[in-house]
Amino acid sequence: MSTTLTGAPATRTTPRRRTRGLTWLVLRQHRATLLCLLALTVLGSLWILYQRAQLADLLDAAGWPGKPAPQPVVGQSYSSLTTLLGMLPGILAVFVGAPLIAADQEQGTAQLVTTQSVTRRRWLVAKLGWCFLAVLVVSVTLSAVFTWWWRPYRSALGDDWSGSTVFDTTGPVLPALALFLTAAGVTIGVVLRRVLASMVATFVLCVAVIVVWDRLRDHLAASHTLRYPLNGAAPALLDDAHELDRWVGSADGHLYGWGSCAEATEKATDACIAQKGIVDNVVEYLDYNQMAAMQWTGAGLLLAGTAVLTAFVLWRGSRRPL
Repeated sequence: MSTTLTGAPATRTTPRRRTRGLTWLVLRQHRATLLCLLALTVLGSLWILYQRAQLADLLDAAGWPGKPAPQPVVGQSYSSLTTLLGMLPGILAVFVGAPLIAADQEQGTAQLVTTQSVTRRRWLVAKLGWCFLAVLVVSVTLSAVFTWWWRPYRSALGDDWSGSTVFDTTGPVLPALALFLTAAGVTIGVVLRRVLASMVATFVLCVAVIVVWDRLRDHLAASHTLRYPLNGAAPALLDDAHELDRWVGSADGHLYGWGSCAEATEKATDACIAQKGIVDNVVEYLDYNQMAAMQWTGAGLLLAGTAVLTAFVLWRGSRRPL
């Protein structure tokens, strides 16, 4: 005699439900960090808005742009703001990226989670996903608000657009640099497996990356060369350009160093100039109109580096025990 089962089969936990549960677990685990990042975003944006209003009132009172801007326009608050924005990628890398996986490895949480029903790769994807998304929200918001402040007042502020205080804190560079350094911190944490050691190593790496980035920045676009008469006034387009190098040149196109005829007397200088046939000033420069293309090129390089580091973390996490 056969028995027919009429009851409904037991409901099995679907991957989607497990993914939702894992996301909730990761967000709950890092809720304090998320609240700190949220506070940083809100307070930083409000500070920028306040400083912009202060600057606008100052310039309006001086009659700018019809009249020259009062000097100095840039105060201590502006300098502090740009300094903190420049430090933001390193801060996120050291205090968010480096401990992200290293803390779980050091405390044994990684082994506990990944021995349950969640694979190591899925757990890593959840951890990296919330981390990169949080870093992106913070950096994009602050960069967008600061760019909105700086762009219409850049001529009054007098900052060199190619310097780190502007180039690295406006447009796509700040988010891309923050993501890259954070990914580097995560990678170091996965390799070293200790929080303090990972944070120290990440700090050292951030300093090294910033040094290299400062040297790379001027090579993100092709430079221009301009010649103008030796005793003539510099063209107006150089007022908003970033000067890379300067020479003096002869009529046949030969270039000499800027101090080639820096003689002791004016008569000796004139004789040197005549002997070498120097007739022009020659300037190599980058134009302000190249700034956007340079920023997106640099951001692309940084995002490519982020992708490589993320792929390495996922590969290592899926091949070796955490």
